[in-house]
Amino acid sequence: MSVLIVIPARHASTRYPGKPLAALTGADGTAKSLIRRSWEAARGVSGVDRVVVATDDARIRDAAERFGAEVVMTSSACRNGTERCAEAIVALGGGFDIVVNLQGDAPLTPAWFVEALIEGLQDDPAAAVATPVLRCDGRALNGFLEDRRAGRVGGTTAVFDRRGHALYFSKEVIPFTGRAYDDADETPVFHHVGVYAYRPAALRDYAGWEMGPLETLEGLEQLRFMEQGRPVLCVEVEARGRQFWELNNPEDVPRIEAMMREMGMA
Repeated sequence: MSVLIVIPARHASTRYPGKPLAALTGADGTAKSLIRRSWEAARGVSGVDRVVVATDDARIRDAAERFGAEVVMTSSACRNGTERCAEAIVALGGGFDIVVNLQGDAPLTPAWFVEALIEGLQDDPAAAVATPVLRCDGRALNGFLEDRRAGRVGGTTAVFDRRGHALYFSKEVIPFTGRAYDDADETPVFHHVGVYAYRPAALRDYAGWEMGPLETLEGLEQLRFMEQGRPVLCVEVEARGRQFWELNNPEDVPRIEAMMREMGMA
């Protein structure tokens, strides 16, 4: 199956303007932009035919082209990364069996997360879209709870049925557990990793749907599929010793840099 990875990136972010161009310093002291690190993560995924950056901003385009990325210019009217992916595949003329949205704020995404999504769609013909979920240890869950207490929007959590089909995604911490966990404890909370694999037909449909009330309230693009009755497959992935965090706020930069140092990521 032919696979396209699209890295959607916009400069005009309410929470963190210019985020794709923010510098992250690795374990060896090398500073690279967030968009470059996301592109390098995408290039490490096996079985992918093409990787493109999709943006509406000339500054991001210029920065991406300088480090060798292929860029597709998309409309400033795109409200989220899924809409930008839908525009990008049209601009490229289609021809792909699976389109992966590797969002430009997740440079720590391991290659095997994306590979698991591709396999998940192949194995579940009922699913229109697949997305990874990672069981939280106590350290990750406590980080989510700390963000909420401080009034920050941190990671997204997911609950799903026995088939792996999503029941809900939220920026609140769900399910409620009512107990404390030590850093190394296993918890019943799953961190939703902001990566998606779509069937092209699902992307075409998505672009024609209006935002529903749940997507509007939570600000989570995948809820549009669920509000339209389209199954979203949650694929449980394993960290394999890797730490994971998305760059949502400026305060996340030192947190991610610390993780990179701990993991020895250049």
